[in-house]
Amino acid sequence: METFESIYRAYFTDVYRYCLKLCGNADEAEELTGETFFKAMQALKSYRGDCEVRVWLCSIAKNKYLSERRKRKPEPLSDTLESAEPSPESLAIRTDEAERVSEAVHRLDEPYKEVFLLRVYGEMPFEQIGKLFGKTGNWACVTFHRAKAKIKAELEETP
Repeated sequence: METFESIYRAYFTDVYRYCLKLCGNADEAEELTGETFFKAMQALKSYRGDCEVRVWLCSIAKNKYLSERRKRKPEPLSDTLESAEPSPESLAIRTDEAERVSEAVHRLDEPYKEVFLLRVYGEMPFEQIGKLFGKTGNWACVTFHRAKAKIKAELEETP
């Protein structure tokens, strides 16, 4: 097993980029990355080696991000909305749709969920995703498209 310092050095940039894609804010991504490595350091002895360390770290980051997101209260809309901005109604609809998509992704079975998140939020190429799972890039592509189809089907089932 690698030392924690070597894991940190080898995967910090990848985990930070993944966190940045998740939250879209550099300061938040730095904090999330730090929390991810802190949690990984605490759980290093329990790491079973079922997946590549990068996948394990990104899973920790994703779970930490989703956990924090659930705790947050929605930000209030500004009292003064300019005409170029979307209406409060359309913002509410978009927020609701985003939550439904996020929940649908969260309910996906593995490896669909992880492949989808690595591709969408991590912007990883299929070849790299395939390597993370010990598979081909074609496998990752097929798995990603199946995940999208499952999400779409679930969203169409629920109003």
